[in-house]
Amino acid sequence: MFRLIIWAKLINTSTSVIGRYERDEMTPSIEAARKIAKILGTTVGYLLDETEQENLFKDPDMLKRLNEIEKMEKEDKNHILYAIDGLIKSVKLKNIAAL
Repeated sequence: MFRLIIWAKLINTSTSVIGRYERDEMTPSIEAARKIAKILGTTVGYLLDETEQENLFKDPDMLKRLNEIEKMEKEDKNHILYAIDGLIKSVKLKNIAAL
Protein backbone atom coordinates (compact mmCIF):
# COMPACT_ATOMS: atom_id res chain seq x y z
CA MET A 1 0.00 0.00 0.00
CA PHE A 2 2.88 2.37 0.81
CA ARG A 3 4.16 2.01 -2.77
CA LEU A 4 0.74 3.01 -4.13
CA ILE A 5 0.69 6.09 -1.91
CA ILE A 6 4.13 7.17 -3.10
CA TRP A 7 3.26 6.76 -6.80
CA ALA A 8 -0.07 8.49 -6.31
CA LYS A 9 1.66 11.50 -4.76
CA LEU A 10 4.38 11.58 -7.40
CA ILE A 11 1.93 11.76 -10.30
CA ASN A 12 -0.83 13.59 -8.44
CA THR A 13 -3.56 10.96 -8.52
CA SER A 14 -5.25 8.54 -6.12
CA THR A 15 -4.03 5.16 -4.91
CA SER A 16 -7.09 3.50 -6.44
CA VAL A 17 -6.13 4.85 -9.87
CA ILE A 18 -2.57 3.53 -9.46
CA GLY A 19 -4.00 0.14 -8.50
CA ARG A 20 -6.18 0.15 -11.60
CA TYR A 21 -3.12 0.93 -13.75
CA GLU A 22 -1.31 -2.03 -12.21
CA ARG A 23 -4.22 -4.40 -12.81
CA ASP A 24 -4.61 -3.18 -16.42
CA GLU A 25 -8.12 -1.99 -15.63
CA MET A 26 -7.29 1.55 -16.70
CA THR A 27 -4.76 3.19 -19.01
CA PRO A 28 -2.88 6.27 -17.78
CA SER A 29 -3.58 9.55 -19.54
CA ILE A 30 -0.79 10.90 -21.70
CA GLU A 31 0.00 13.45 -18.98
CA ALA A 32 0.22 10.70 -16.33
CA ALA A 33 2.42 8.64 -18.67
CA ARG A 34 4.71 11.65 -19.16
CA LYS A 35 5.02 12.11 -15.39
CA ILE A 36 5.77 8.42 -14.88
CA ALA A 37 8.39 8.45 -17.66
CA LYS A 38 10.03 11.56 -16.21
CA ILE A 39 10.20 10.00 -12.73
CA LEU A 40 11.74 6.83 -14.18
CA GLY A 41 14.17 8.82 -16.34
CA THR A 42 12.93 7.40 -19.61
CA THR A 43 10.44 8.19 -22.35
CA VAL A 44 6.76 7.49 -22.88
CA GLY A 45 7.79 5.58 -26.00
CA TYR A 46 9.90 3.22 -23.91
CA LEU A 47 7.03 2.68 -21.46
CA LEU A 48 4.86 1.75 -24.43
CA ASP A 49 7.63 -0.48 -25.83
CA GLU A 50 7.82 1.71 -28.94
CA THR A 51 11.46 2.73 -28.87
CA GLU A 52 14.77 1.24 -29.83
CA GLN A 53 17.24 0.36 -27.09
CA GLU A 54 19.70 3.06 -28.15
CA ASN A 55 17.01 5.70 -27.63
CA LEU A 56 16.16 4.46 -24.14
CA PHE A 57 17.89 7.34 -22.38
CA LYS A 58 17.55 10.98 -23.30
CA ASP A 59 20.95 11.74 -21.80
CA PRO A 60 23.84 10.46 -23.95
CA ASP A 61 26.22 10.75 -20.99
CA MET A 62 24.04 8.33 -19.02
CA LEU A 63 24.04 5.84 -21.88
CA LYS A 64 27.83 6.14 -22.16
CA ARG A 65 28.22 5.37 -18.45
CA LEU A 66 25.88 2.40 -18.66
CA ASN A 67 27.81 1.02 -21.61
CA GLU A 68 31.06 1.33 -19.63
CA ILE A 69 29.52 -0.49 -16.66
CA GLU A 70 28.23 -3.22 -18.96
CA LYS A 71 31.82 -3.94 -20.14
CA MET A 72 33.12 -4.51 -16.59
CA GLU A 73 33.73 -7.78 -14.79
CA LYS A 74 30.68 -9.10 -12.96
CA GLU A 75 32.06 -8.39 -9.48
CA ASP A 76 33.00 -4.79 -10.34
CA LYS A 77 29.65 -4.27 -12.03
CA ASN A 78 27.84 -5.56 -8.94
CA HIS A 79 29.76 -3.17 -6.67
CA ILE A 80 28.91 -0.19 -8.86
CA LEU A 81 25.25 -1.17 -9.17
CA TYR A 82 25.03 -1.69 -5.40
CA ALA A 83 26.40 1.83 -4.84
CA ILE A 84 24.00 3.28 -7.43
CA ASP A 85 21.05 1.49 -5.79
CA GLY A 86 21.99 3.05 -2.45
CA LEU A 87 22.19 6.52 -3.97
CA ILE A 88 18.85 6.09 -5.74
CA LYS A 89 17.18 5.01 -2.49
CA SER A 90 18.68 8.02 -0.74
CA VAL A 91 17.30 10.43 -3.34
CA LYS A 92 13.87 8.77 -3.30
CA LEU A 93 13.70 9.02 0.49
CA LYS A 94 14.70 12.67 0.29
CA ASN A 95 11.95 13.30 -2.28
CA ILE A 96 9.37 11.46 -0.20
CA ALA A 97 10.33 13.45 2.88
CA ALA A 98 9.80 16.65 0.89
CA LEU A 99 6.18 15.71 0.08
